[in-house]
Amino acid sequence: MNPAAPYADRKTVAALVRQVQERASRLDQPVTFMEVCGTHTHAIAAAGLRRLLPANVRLISGPGCPVCVTPVDYLDRAEALAGRPDVIVCTFGDLMRVPSSRGSLEHARARGCDVRVVYSPRDALVVARDHPSTQVIFLAVGFETTVPTVAAALAEAEAEGLGNFLILPGSKLIEPPLRALVTDGDVQIDGFLLPGHVSVIIGANAYRFLVDEFRVPATVVGFASVDILLGVGELVEQVLTGTPRVANLYARVVRPDGNRHAQHLIARFFEPVDTRWRGLGEIPGSGLGLRSVWASRDASSIEVVVPEPREPAGCRCGDVLKGVIQPPACPLFDRGCTPDMPLGACMVSSEGTCAAWYRHERAGSRPAA
Repeated sequence: MNPAAPYADRKTVAALVRQVQERASRLDQPVTFMEVCGTHTHAIAAAGLRRLLPANVRLISGPGCPVCVTPVDYLDRAEALAGRPDVIVCTFGDLMRVPSSRGSLEHARARGCDVRVVYSPRDALVVARDHPSTQVIFLAVGFETTVPTVAAALAEAEAEGLGNFLILPGSKLIEPPLRALVTDGDVQIDGFLLPGHVSVIIGANAYRFLVDEFRVPATVVGFASVDILLGVGELVEQVLTGTPRVANLYARVVRPDGNRHAQHLIARFFEPVDTRWRGLGEIPGSGLGLRSVWASRDASSIEVVVPEPREPAGCRCGDVLKGVIQPPACPLFDRGCTPDMPLGACMVSSEGTCAAWYRHERAGSRPAA
């Protein structure tokens, strides 16, 4: 039997939809739940789950796409570094097309800059070995999910004495933006669908602050339709009973305390720093910078001329990431901004909210409020 079958069975999905509808019928007022994972964003849109839910249960997407939340000034610096003749920039493919103030990394490569798409930080290590006289800079963008792989690559570079392997730190932590969203007040969030991949690293207990400090319901869920619907039903139940908790509905993968080995590896090389998020601004302690002992591997110390950061005119990606609007409310959505010709970061990655809406939810979607 296909082990994934229980998580995609139509009858099970239909039964869970009915369960959510029954529970939602007992709510005194509408509720809004936010997912903060790009893979959840795509899964919800691809399965059409939003349209299966009752009208008083609203699902919105938060800042769960690492490419989308990366600010323009980071891309400007990466593009400036790529313009140096002694530098090779290595990056994941999604970052290539994210608009910078002057263009994009894709445009920089078209101008002759050496910008290479890699599938892991270790691929960038190979480039560093093959070009010992050139500084090879990996663009370290992502949440806690990918940081251990960056740390492992740094450890390997240290062990081999590859002094020409550097990173441009741009990784983000999930706890600080959740705090910012709860206290911001722009959107009333009645519960969170918490990210599965990140939770594998940090553990379900890392979200206890949502309940202990803010009394906000929360649940860690997987990525199949059954997983997500179970999570929505759990959040509705918590609202109904007035007993918020962190429910780990992805226990087949996520442990209470996460992956200790990965956490120690991250702590060896990185420490929390203040950093900017697209849409959320600067959030204290929300990024990961290299510890001072590893300063020689920090490409942000290389002097380059970086322009004043400039967002694409009319783009409301920041409001989409905060859940203030849904993508169709942006004046550029499907009016010049498409996955083939993205004007904003949220339309670039398959995990971006605008890209997910464009591909799966343009027809028959509810009005974007």
